[in-house]
Amino acid sequence: MERSYAQGSTAGTDIKRYAAGVKLVRVQDETSDMRKDGQRLIGSVTAGDPTVSGLDIERKVPSATITSCLDVSRWDVVDAKTRKKLPLPSGRLTKFVNVSTLERWPDGWKVIEDDPQEGKPC
Repeated sequence: MERSYAQGSTAGTDIKRYAAGVKLVRVQDETSDMRKDGQRLIGSVTAGDPTVSGLDIERKVPSATITSCLDVSRWDVVDAKTRKKLPLPSGRLTKFVNVSTLERWPDGWKVIEDDPQEGKPC
């Protein structure tokens, strides 16, 4: 994801290796919108304290729900041309709970949905 958002496109990235369904479409749409707006996200994101909060391996396509602490404090919105940081709301959370749904596909586990709980700090 970091690479996709940094270049404003999923082309040439491994995003399809790790994401599918709703999540993949969302990343493609968001990177397209950012490219049109002349913005990029640079830096890094970390997901700490991952916890399996749900697991269903009896389904035809096994699924898991993982809750983690998403840290976006080192991820900056920048102008695509100048690479200067763009202002963000002063009170925004930079560490919040994230709930991800994954499915086991033939080539591995893929994130199919991501639900950042931006109002819930961690």
